[in-house]
Amino acid sequence: MIIRQSFTIEGAEGRPILMDLHFKNGQEDRPIVLFVHGFKGFKDWGAYNLVAEYFVKQGFRFLKFNFSHNGTSPEKPTEFTDLGAFGDNTFSKEFFDLDQVISFAKSGKDFPKSEKLYLIGHSRGGGTSIIQTAKDTRINKLITWAAISDFRSLWKKEDEKEWRSKGVIFSFNTRTKQYTPLKIDLLHDLEKNVKAYDILLAAQQIHKPWLIIHGDQDINVSLDEALKLNENCPQAELFTVPYANHVFGVSHPFTKDELSLELHLVCEKSVEFLKIS
Repeated sequence: MIIRQSFTIEGAEGRPILMDLHFKNGQEDRPIVLFVHGFKGFKDWGAYNLVAEYFVKQGFRFLKFNFSHNGTSPEKPTEFTDLGAFGDNTFSKEFFDLDQVISFAKSGKDFPKSEKLYLIGHSRGGGTSIIQTAKDTRINKLITWAAISDFRSLWKKEDEKEWRSKGVIFSFNTRTKQYTPLKIDLLHDLEKNVKAYDILLAAQQIHKPWLIIHGDQDINVSLDEALKLNENCPQAELFTVPYANHVFGVSHPFTKDELSLELHLVCEKSVEFLKIS
């Protein structure tokens, strides 16, 4: 039986970070796989709970969380009920949150800590995970799924003039039919940390095992992004998933009780990589 244990810790600006740990009895000392969701994502999006179960069945503990400013709340973790917080989000706040979660996972305070911590990041969460791994000795291995290679790819360059003028731009969420705000603080934060938040530069500094996974039919983040990452870290392993889109064949809500073929392959390859000593 797979156990799901929930925790809430303090994130950026005192806002809560909701997380859950998936495991089986007897797995208290197993490595922890920490999953980092992407832009407009959340820990329970699509098939992520099935992903957690897959990893647990393969002998890992699986920890996933919601960034403090991702627009959800602990009361409604799958709905964008706080667009004000979403608009206030910055890259610095997400790095603060991720550091908090890693510290929590390694503390052994609320559940047994593990000597090994593996990071998986999807899309924007992949870019964040690359930068975190380059500077964080607590991370043993990195896996990125459909990761971006530049934070500036999250918006159109031609929108920056209007963004600076109005102080906010809106991004349409096709699933929820909401116009989600992005305040100018996000752009200013990136400009203040040009070198620190340079994903490709961070890729050059990674000397730990890294698996880059990308779908060859990804229209949201081109396969070229994965190739750029691999060029900047040649020792990383690149695995291309045939016929796979940005979310590897799943959507939200996901009503099936099995992973899509594409996402199953992604998980299978990820587990194989993590089990290599």
